[in-house]
Amino acid sequence: MNVFLNKWYKNHALVYKILLFLLTTLFIVYLFPKTGKFKYSFEKGKPWQSENLYAPFNFAIKKSQDEIAKERREIEDQSPLYFEVTQGIEAIVLFDYSTRFHQVFKDSSSIRIENSILYKQGVSLLKKLYSSGILDLDYSYNKDRPIILTTSNTIKKEIEYGDLYELSEWRQLVEKDLGNTLSVDFKKRMLSIFFDVIKPNVQLNKSLSEKALEEELSRISLTRGRIEKEQLIVSKGQVVEDNQYDILSSLKSEYESQVWNSANYNWVLIAYTLLVALTLLMLLLFLRKYRIEVFLNNTKVTFIFFNIALMVFLSTLVINFNSQYIYVVPLCILPLVLKAFFDARLGLFTHVLTVLLLGFIVPNSYEYMFLQIIAGMVTILTVSELYKRANLFISVGQITFIYIISYFAFFVIHEGQLTGLKWETFGLFVLCGLATLFVQPLIYIYEKIFGLVSDVSLLELSDTNTKLLKELSNRAPGTFHHSLNVANLAEASANEIGANAMLIRVGALYHDIGKMDNPTYFTENQSTGINPHDELSSKESAKIIINHTIRGIEIAKKHNLPDRVIDFIRTHHGTSLVYYFYMKEKSENENVDASDFTYPGPKPFSKETAILMMCDSVEAASKSLKEPTSTKINDFVENIINKQMESGQFLNADITFKEIQSIKKVLKYKLANIYHLRIEYPE
Repeated sequence: MNVFLNKWYKNHALVYKILLFLLTTLFIVYLFPKTGKFKYSFEKGKPWQSENLYAPFNFAIKKSQDEIAKERREIEDQSPLYFEVTQGIEAIVLFDYSTRFHQVFKDSSSIRIENSILYKQGVSLLKKLYSSGILDLDYSYNKDRPIILTTSNTIKKEIEYGDLYELSEWRQLVEKDLGNTLSVDFKKRMLSIFFDVIKPNVQLNKSLSEKALEEELSRISLTRGRIEKEQLIVSKGQVVEDNQYDILSSLKSEYESQVWNSANYNWVLIAYTLLVALTLLMLLLFLRKYRIEVFLNNTKVTFIFFNIALMVFLSTLVINFNSQYIYVVPLCILPLVLKAFFDARLGLFTHVLTVLLLGFIVPNSYEYMFLQIIAGMVTILTVSELYKRANLFISVGQITFIYIISYFAFFVIHEGQLTGLKWETFGLFVLCGLATLFVQPLIYIYEKIFGLVSDVSLLELSDTNTKLLKELSNRAPGTFHHSLNVANLAEASANEIGANAMLIRVGALYHDIGKMDNPTYFTENQSTGINPHDELSSKESAKIIINHTIRGIEIAKKHNLPDRVIDFIRTHHGTSLVYYFYMKEKSENENVDASDFTYPGPKPFSKETAILMMCDSVEAASKSLKEPTSTKINDFVENIINKQMESGQFLNADITFKEIQSIKKVLKYKLANIYHLRIEYPE
């Protein structure tokens, strides 16, 4: 059992990576469509580039969405409408007409002879109106729309919509029927009578009409014609016209749905899993070979895998909603984020692998991958200093411009003309650019979640007005001044060999914060000339000196400094000796234990931490130079750094002899400028 636990403890980091690899693979495969991918690509109006294509099985030719929509519109326009006729309305209206007629004309002795004719004319007009029917509303259907009149759901007769009278039409009909034979006064009275008595007797039976329409629509066939197995569909070089395009689209749809879903579903899953796993494995191998410090850090590996899965997830969501909006997904955020936390090479490599994964699910995969890879390259090449807001805006503008140019070129290649250019797609690219600006708050969120540090945070930490550096300058002004000098030397050295100058400057500013607890025990803060070490033994003095690294780590963690900055505090003395007190103790005791005078380490494990160790030692020791000359400075720098190399302090750092020589040259030049001789001016 103990053996098993020991093995688990030794290999737990590797086991975690394997689990992360498997979970990410399964998650991405879960997001992918569970269908086979049609192996041919084709476009309407373009030649068929593959070999002659024969039907692999029997299938029906599916109608296009436009065809189906046209048929639906035709059926909707011609489907009969059901109107319910209310019985008894005509009799009521005739009775009301008779009553109102006698009321209106009882005092008109001038029509005693004609009133019977006028009365009958009105009755005839009402019967004419109700013989077809008067609608309760103006429905505005086509005049030739078929109408079925029903009484208590029993069909009465079939007519056209134009045969019914709308409420807005009866007045015109009455005026026309009465003609010009009546006086203006009589015509007004008759119109008043009709206005009071006419009531609608026909209304739409909505439920019956909708049911009839649904029955008609359900009879629409989604296919037209059939292709038999082994039938030639398209020949090599033949232009894909409308008919071939519909057949090929039907074959692709049938291939991806019926065949793969029913017969080879598991094989599709296995194939997707293999390809996704292979892609993610390439990323792990890249990290192990070229970014070993990232590979060994499980948090950083998790961060990279999380961002890949996030981009695939967002792209899948958009495709499931509407694949036309796929270019809204700000995929260039991925290389921006990875470059901010790691480097450009890792950012571009990861971006390309993510685009390859998305090529399985996006439409026009070649066009998509070309645009995204080119945009990723532009992102890496243009964004040099992400903490400068102007740089980000300029880069986003360049990325958007590259999208637009590439899409324009692809459109011209496909269509051979500018007619039909989809300007709304350019709007999608602009939206993508605006979404890319979200990278700044996203970096801040990632820093809090994953404990990483970006150049933006480093810029904030390099401000000497931060609370911690203010406290250092107040409590240990000599140490603060020393840290500023070391930061300048380290930054110049880092720029010389291409290291992270921003990171090393921040590390230099904070590397000695542990001296705040006992500032007077360090020579740079002894302004009064009193040395408290005179009252202590060599071991006690060495312990106080060594403890400043341990105390510095505690203070840094208390103030939530990033781990990458704490690494400088931990390693800036490596495993070197507190040489002065060691030699002092050795002069009194030959059997001195060197471990009592040795810093706990670890040794520097990066270029940046190695540079800081050199610059810290050189700057601190340079205070002892008396009457410095160019020769003295050269020998001084060579002596200090060579001793560090001989003691193996740089064995774990990824730094070469050539780079160390370049750093020596920078330090010599800087010190020569600091200690240059001034001429004496006359008083």
